[in-house]
Amino acid sequence: MKPLVTVVVPTRDRARYLDGALASLLAQKLDGAHEVVVVDDGSDDATPEVARRAGVRYLRHERPLGLNAARNTALAETRTGLVAFVDDDVQAPPGWLAAIVDGAGRHPEAQAFGGPIQARLDGPAPRGCGREGPPITALDLGDRDTETDRVWGANLALRRTALELAGPFDEALPLGGDEEEWLDRLRAAGGRVVYLAAAGLVHRRAGDDVRLRALMRSAYARGRSARAHDVRRGQGPPLRRELRVLAGCGWHSLRRACPQGLVMGAHTAGRVAALLRPARGRGRAAEGMSP
Repeated sequence: MKPLVTVVVPTRDRARYLDGALASLLAQKLDGAHEVVVVDDGSDDATPEVARRAGVRYLRHERPLGLNAARNTALAETRTGLVAFVDDDVQAPPGWLAAIVDGAGRHPEAQAFGGPIQARLDGPAPRGCGREGPPITALDLGDRDTETDRVWGANLALRRTALELAGPFDEALPLGGDEEEWLDRLRAAGGRVVYLAAAGLVHRRAGDDVRLRALMRSAYARGRSARAHDVRRGQGPPLRRELRVLAGCGWHSLRRACPQGLVMGAHTAGRVAALLRPARGRGRAAEGMSP
């Protein structure tokens, strides 16, 4: 059967997560066929074996080119009118893809879609005090569909016609995978983005990746990427404001004995580092292809 939708999983050196993500994507309950495509951005681990064992379509870059390059490769090598991108460390409930397809049908005026992302840490995660947000990418815009200016690449779908408005993803961005820049171009060209409340999935980290040092390293990378994107939009706060936030994160950690405050501080430290030492050239993509 001709697939209704393609699900794309860009990945690099994350076979331990990819196996679970593919199992959830192959278990989708959809009234029609769908295809799952793994784009391997130059992995050195067991990623090829995991993809072959799952029986999904496998595309490979022989050397790392970045998350946006992986997205563009998938778009060039597939033909369905609707394409959904997920990170390699997600788990999608059985009704997730049907909610994407149904939502696209309910909102013919929109060219891109996103959904809720629930953060889940499996393992020895540092304690929080309840005042901080999740230490990995998450999204919750409520229980109703709504037009928005921002969704995240861990749960992002687009109509192929969106490329006529926004063009391909920018592979030259200094920190890789910034879907935010693509969404800005889409909206500037008259495109619309809709949050689909029923199309939620889980974004997970496990094992050593949920220890404090690993979470801080990931937050630092996201902070650098976020600061670079703010600068591109002409919205980068001055150094004194970034330093004030950094000091606040330190005070939060000490006052409330909250290790998660250190994760927030690492994010702001990444923003400060990007301000003082702007990145050059391609880098590793945040989240779905993080080290």
